[in-house]
Amino acid sequence: MSGLDKRELVGAELTDRERQVLDAVVRTYVDTAEPAGSRTISRSFGLGISAATVRNTMSDLEEKGYLFRPHTSAGRVPTDIAYRFFVDRLMEPILLTEVERSSLERELGVGGSAVERLVRHATRALSLLSNELGVAVAPRLDDAVLEKLELIQVSSNKVLLVATIRGGVVRTVYVDLPVEVPEKALVTVTLALNERLAGLSLQEIRRTLPQRLRDSRGGQGAAAELLNIFVQSGAELFDLRDLDGTDIHLGHASVLAAQPEFESGDRLKSLIELTERRDLLAQSVGNREHRGRVVITIGGENDSSELADFTLVTSEYRAGDLTGVIGVIGPTRMPYEKVVTIVDYTSTLVTRMLQS
Repeated sequence: MSGLDKRELVGAELTDRERQVLDAVVRTYVDTAEPAGSRTISRSFGLGISAATVRNTMSDLEEKGYLFRPHTSAGRVPTDIAYRFFVDRLMEPILLTEVERSSLERELGVGGSAVERLVRHATRALSLLSNELGVAVAPRLDDAVLEKLELIQVSSNKVLLVATIRGGVVRTVYVDLPVEVPEKALVTVTLALNERLAGLSLQEIRRTLPQRLRDSRGGQGAAAELLNIFVQSGAELFDLRDLDGTDIHLGHASVLAAQPEFESGDRLKSLIELTERRDLLAQSVGNREHRGRVVITIGGENDSSELADFTLVTSEYRAGDLTGVIGVIGPTRMPYEKVVTIVDYTSTLVTRMLQS
């Protein structure tokens, strides 16, 4: 059975009353970070049933795996599948206020249109507005098209390769040289590389670089030596699909550290360790399939055990033909309705600003 099929079955066995009580428990726990008791639910939500009936219903939900009792207290806390059912069946869309929209637009406006700079500002704005950890991965470059190349002399035996990708993404790679290459040779090789490679996808360049440069009019001597380096090492030099953590942007972790879940030293330590695992976050966030929608993974649904206590809410943004991912990471106790709206609006805003 597929993951989607399993999700469709979540909550299928619940009665209307159980759904109402579950909705109330989730909302209470999200708001207060305290286990929800039957009296609180009965008094606050106007369900038209007594506290005793609420208590019995909560007990039934506990048996079915939707609630659990963290301590000996009578209060219950939602499980991951309770949050999943809430997100899929009970969550209601909300609108951002004018102040919230203006705040996002103002923060992103400071970033300008360069992809990395704008996305970096967006993650910070997400953190402050959602009180979760903003996170974004730069556009995937598997099928990215090379716009132009520059070679910049750094020292007598090292040059900087600057690759501008269609859509505004820029990547740099240092190239070590076995011989000193004069400025004139750099110019010659730069012209040859742009003539043969500009307009091709990085994937195509990696696959066909030796054939494309073999008969290039790159000259002789130092220029020929430099061209030969590209022929021999081109597959490595043009593998710019960084998902090793260097292309991930994080917002303000301090807003997350202030949440009740991280009051204990151990939980705070796990949060700090998570933010240091940029490679893990880049893989977990960057490899998600969105297909034009906001994607939410809750607790154990995440592909890494280190994210088992967290929820990821992400959406795609576009930079020309490229797509990146932006969203938030937070505890499973999350105001899903608001966070989903903020992430969705932010991804749309980033796309609009990158294409303007």
